Amino acid sequence: MKVWEKNYNGNTIRIENRWSGEKLIVNGEVQDECIGIASRSRLWGKLPTGETIKVSLGCVFTVNCVVFIDNKLLIKC
Repeated sequence: MKVWEKNYNGNTIRIENRWSGEKLIVNGEVQDECIGIASRSRLWGKLPTGETIKVSLGCVFTVNCVVFIDNKLLIKC
């Protein structure tokens, strides 16, 4: 399992990547989930302020994660 977590304006954004799928968790609540094995995934969510969260996951040999808040880059790893 691989996990990315970032605090943003008092909110905790957590992305989990497992063999069984991916999850976007905001402040402890699952907002989006993809089930199964895929080389690419896209997850969507919203912060309590209404800001949109977009997560892109992709892999070839390692899993990469990119997170945008209202189209502004927050995480790239």
